[in-house]
Amino acid sequence: MMKSKVARTSVLKDEFYMKAALRLARKGEGRTSPNPMVGAVIVRGSRIVGQGYHRAFGDKHAETRAIESASGDLRGTTFYITLEPCSHFGKTPPCVDRILEIKPSRVVVGSADPNPRVSGKSIRSLRRHGIEVTTGILEKECRALNEVFFKYMTTGYPFVTVKYAQTLDGRIATRSGHSRWISSPPSLTFAHRLRSLHDSILVGSETILKDDPELTCRLVKGRNPRRVIVDSSLKIPLSSKVLLDQDRAKTMIFTTTHGQREKLKILGDRGVDIRVVEGDHHGRLVLRKLLKALAQEGISSILVEGGSRIITSFLKEGLADRLVVITAPKILGKGIEAVGDLGIDKLDRAIRLDIKKIIRNGDDIVLDARIKKGPPAHGKKKR
Repeated sequence: MMKSKVARTSVLKDEFYMKAALRLARKGEGRTSPNPMVGAVIVRGSRIVGQGYHRAFGDKHAETRAIESASGDLRGTTFYITLEPCSHFGKTPPCVDRILEIKPSRVVVGSADPNPRVSGKSIRSLRRHGIEVTTGILEKECRALNEVFFKYMTTGYPFVTVKYAQTLDGRIATRSGHSRWISSPPSLTFAHRLRSLHDSILVGSETILKDDPELTCRLVKGRNPRRVIVDSSLKIPLSSKVLLDQDRAKTMIFTTTHGQREKLKILGDRGVDIRVVEGDHHGRLVLRKLLKALAQEGISSILVEGGSRIITSFLKEGLADRLVVITAPKILGKGIEAVGDLGIDKLDRAIRLDIKKIIRNGDDIVLDARIKKGPPAHGKKKR
């Protein structure tokens, strides 16, 4: 009984310091990609003597910053790190080597690193050198923090968020195509913040033709994502806003056309990145191949903003990981629906959601969910 109580107390202590490391890690949100967000806390006895987080891609890692923030001899201390320390040379030297130099008595790791270049190697190295390693403390929370990084590393594809604003009856525009603005000003600011947290933002050519958006984060502080336009027949007008400011935000256009050489040259001269790829038997772009190409460019997260055809395609082909829906307290009746025909004829084939958050934003309701993968779990229903 006494042993179990002591063990539980030890776990609670580990969770307390890991929560502190998680809070630090979140400070790097939107700046570390394609690296993960990582936080580190160094504890001597019951006192935090060093702490740090990975601030931006190419910058010092969390462990190094924690060590540099500390004073005195760190031998015998305990390190709390949200993600397994790196064991390879990248933009910075291996963090595990720096920790080994310190000679702590214990290292507590939230989650193993999914990167095959690391993936347990650092943990094994620490143990070989006589350092006690505890893993899996708040592992679910640590993995959720870096869901983008885990998807990117384990599948070779970007993490895809589908976002749209709709009326209460599921319309993203009137029957004439007018859509400005369905959501409230606070929701527009929220949408720009969401853009800043993704490596790229993707829309179809119809959105460019109807709305002529800038697709930047002008309402918030943060980086502008790379703009990706899906335009099979290269219909985009040369006057489009996304083509006029390549110094502020880069634009990439995926098309299947080999014609319109003059237009291709003009776009290329403006600094637009044109990718002519093979289409399917209908002449449409193959989205899965597009995602693979973007991943190979180092893009680990994509925000899909529409229109309806693009949204429907990503959902129908099972390419979306996250769904963010802003619902305004308005009713349009006949209009353009957010999601078109998914080919679903039975309820047990419906796309299922794991709702993470529902908040009120201005007059709107924002739903943030993850899309459940695999078949539904069937069980006997109680009546």
